[in-house]
Amino acid sequence: MAKKKEAQEIKTDGWKDTFSDLMNLLLCFFVLLYSMSAVDETKYAELVASLSNSFSIFDGGAQAVGEGKLISSGATQLNNLDDYYSDMGKKAEETDNADDPLAELEQKQQQEKKEKMEEMYGDVVEQTEQKQLEDDLDVTIDDGYNYVVLSLNGSVLFESGSADIQPGAKKILSRVGDILKNYSNNRIKIEGHTDNVPIHNANYPSNLWLSTARATKVLEYFQDKKGINPKNLEASGRGSVDPIADNKTQKGRSKNRRVEIKIYGASGGN
Repeated sequence: MAKKKEAQEIKTDGWKDTFSDLMNLLLCFFVLLYSMSAVDETKYAELVASLSNSFSIFDGGAQAVGEGKLISSGATQLNNLDDYYSDMGKKAEETDNADDPLAELEQKQQQEKKEKMEEMYGDVVEQTEQKQLEDDLDVTIDDGYNYVVLSLNGSVLFESGSADIQPGAKKILSRVGDILKNYSNNRIKIEGHTDNVPIHNANYPSNLWLSTARATKVLEYFQDKKGINPKNLEASGRGSVDPIADNKTQKGRSKNRRVEIKIYGASGGN
């Protein structure tokens, strides 16, 4: 009779080995993270100084990003990295300009141009207030600092569909002319603008014709009545192509019917 095999015991604690390995791995992982966040400051400073001398990674031989050491200060400085690299780009651009005499000269000229136009804008605003014209016109400066704009509402100057200056508007134009006399050596451009409502009458077949006629009438007034040098005066009509408000409303159309007087910088502009 065959001998009966003894039953083998089944182990149920094998998971302990896997769990133990996992704990060891996690422990090593956190130890590694801690060691990376606690770099010796002296050694790190020596490393950064060495790299800075070799590759000039930091501006002026600095030893860290911002005001402190990036790693030793923890992860809080990571939030400032975007700003830091943006500043690096600006400094690099300034350095490039410093190495390029033409770029540096152009930058200087642009700054001088801006300052001169801002000064002119301030002077025109002051004169406008002195002559009590604040309610009759708006004074602005263009984004490129090329000219100062005096904008007069067209309904104040002209009747609908007409280019004849209204008698009551001549007093306003006379005061504006007194301001322009101070810039008689500058290029002065007078632009007529209309809304987008089509016009067609015996005198003006379109808004373009009407806007040009209005600008010309204003130019002639400054030339004939205020003695401004016609050599520096220019008139043009823009019709309805440059609206400053919505033509769908009556208020917007009223704003678009205007005459703009642009006083360019001493160089003349474009």
